[in-house]
Amino acid sequence: MTKSLVEDHVFIHDTVLVENEVEVGPGTKIWHYSHLLPGSKVGSGCVIGRNVSIGPKVSIGNNVKIQNNVSVYSGVIIEDDVFCGPSCVFTNVLNPRAFVNRKDDFKTTYLRKGCSIGANATIVCGNSIGKYALVAAGATVTKPVPDFGLVAGTPARLIGWVSKLGHTLGKDFVCPESGQKYYLKSDNQLAVLDDE
Repeated sequence: MTKSLVEDHVFIHDTVLVENEVEVGPGTKIWHYSHLLPGSKVGSGCVIGRNVSIGPKVSIGNNVKIQNNVSVYSGVIIEDDVFCGPSCVFTNVLNPRAFVNRKDDFKTTYLRKGCSIGANATIVCGNSIGKYALVAAGATVTKPVPDFGLVAGTPARLIGWVSKLGHTLGKDFVCPESGQKYYLKSDNQLAVLDDE
C-alpha cells in the first residue's frame, strides 16, 4: 500500500518517515523505508531510492537521483542534476569516535551540478566534487575533484576527463555523443569551449 501527495505531485511510499519542517518539491518520488530528518529540503523532480536517510538540515537540488542505501548527513550540499550511486558514503567528521561528540566539527561537502558518484564510493568530508565530475565506483575521495574530472582508486586520483554527458574524453577533448569541445586551461582545469 502506498500513498501519494497528489496535490503537490509528490509520491512518498507509506513506509517513508518524513519529520517536521521538511520540504519536498513537485515531481519528486521517495521510495521504501527512507527517512527525511527535520529541516531538510529536497528539490523538484528528484528520485530518492530505498533506505535513504537525509538530514537533518540537508539541502538537495532539483533532478537529483539518490540510489538505495545512502545516508546524506548534515554538511552535505547537493546541487541540481547530481547522481549518487547505491551505497555511496558521505562522512561528516575527519576523526570520528563513538565516545566523543563532534557535531560542531562537521565539514561541508559540496556535490556540484551534474556530478556523478559511483556505487560504494566514499566521499571524505570537506571535499568538493566539481561540476559534471565522475567518481568511479568504489573510489575514496580524499581531496577536491575538479569540474569534469574522472577519479578512481583509493585514494582517488585524477585519471582523465569526462564530458557533460558522462563520456570519457580522448586527446581531442570532444564528446563522442554531443560533439561538444572542451579545452584544458593553464591551471589544469577543464572547460567547455565557447561556454564562457
